Amino acid sequence: MNDIAPTLASLPLIAMIRDGGWTMWLIAALSVLTLAVVLWKLWSLWRLGMWGGSHSRRALALWAEGRRHDALAEVRGRPSARARVAQAAIGTSLDPAIDDKTAREETGRVARQTLYRAREGLRALELISTIAPLLGLLGTVLGMIAAFQVLQESGNRADPSALAGGIWEALLTTAAGMSVAIPAGIALSWFESLADRLQADLEDLATRIFVKAPDAPRKPRLFEAAE
Repeated sequence: MNDIAPTLASLPLIAMIRDGGWTMWLIAALSVLTLAVVLWKLWSLWRLGMWGGSHSRRALALWAEGRRHDALAEVRGRPSARARVAQAAIGTSLDPAIDDKTAREETGRVARQTLYRAREGLRALELISTIAPLLGLLGTVLGMIAAFQVLQESGNRADPSALAGGIWEALLTTAAGMSVAIPAGIALSWFESLADRLQADLEDLATRIFVKAPDAPRKPRLFEAAE
């Protein structure tokens, strides 16, 4: 056991985190959190059926042909986001006890809940991409202050190589913060583009169903982008 600890401490990554100080440990924790959020988000979007939509497309085709009950059966009980919105729109349109306004409101409610799930967790990635480089910069500033304090105390006896080593260690945190913020920002942009595409698909889906409903006026915008 005693032989393992020096081996771990000698690893380049562990050594950089140790030399970077407490800000480097925070940045390392943010990197782990970023990976966890991205993996969870991919799993969540897969469960949401982000990359599906075949059932809702078939339901739209059946709805356009006038086979309304077959269209409802095509999406009934399907877990994907598009299928659930299609089921809400078709089901409420076929229910004689529900008027057109109520049907649209119910469909909009289901769509907003779906969009909330699609955007869930993006705030965490946005926060990480913002604070990771700031933590890196803070670590660099603190390291530079410490290095110049050593230089001041040494006076004419200052060792340039020791000063350069202190500055090099201080700059580690800036590089680490950027290396965490850049992937987090890329993942955030990609997930936001997926959510925007899903919103457009849901609005198009609901519009096409309500426009083809008997005696239905043209549908206004059902929902706004989730904040």
